[in-house]
Amino acid sequence: MMDGIKLKPITKEITTQDKVYTQIKQAILNGDLTSDEIFTEVQLSETLNTSRTPVRAAIQDLVKEGLLVSIPRKGLTVREITQKEQDEIFLLRSAIEVEVVKKLTSVVTSPKQLTALNLIYQQQEEAMKNDDGIKFIDLDQEFHLTLTRIAGFGIMEQVLHNLHNLTQLMGLKAVSKKGRMKDVLIEHREIIRALEERNSELASQCILEHLKNTKETLKFIDDH
Repeated sequence: MMDGIKLKPITKEITTQDKVYTQIKQAILNGDLTSDEIFTEVQLSETLNTSRTPVRAAIQDLVKEGLLVSIPRKGLTVREITQKEQDEIFLLRSAIEVEVVKKLTSVVTSPKQLTALNLIYQQQEEAMKNDDGIKFIDLDQEFHLTLTRIAGFGIMEQVLHNLHNLTQLMGLKAVSKKGRMKDVLIEHREIIRALEERNSELASQCILEHLKNTKETLKFIDDH
């Protein structure tokens, strides 16, 4: 015990590297940096008006996260998710999330247990009003992780969490289609309602329909 010793908690300073990392990541997620262009560490440091050291460190982190890829002797580009990868991700998510909602209908005994989902839903409504796609998709991912958390499926939650950056890129692309945010909210509301009713079959249908609609939205965007 350290009673009587007066120490102030240390507040973490936001470093230049943190700022650079956030700016580049936001540019990727906003679509300001795309897989159609190749850029270099030097170009990024000049654009951000900072030295190459924090830029290099931020780039290394974003490459590890799977958002950037290095092209030998040329530079860097935003990672492009192939059709095959998209199909695999939706296959994996469908298999996991159907089992999650089935489990939830057996463990949820009161609507209060779904309070976190309703709160996320309200926050998503706010993000849609503000036309904030990044916030909307962050909340969307939190919605799906919360389903898994309430069900008590720790390993499944970790698998979905590991897909975070790829699903974030896909999600932002999907909500760039006019009206998709509103549709997502309707689909989330239907999932919550099915869980409140403890209707296993309906909840499974709702989650599959939700994932299928996102997949079809991405295909529509790719084809146009």
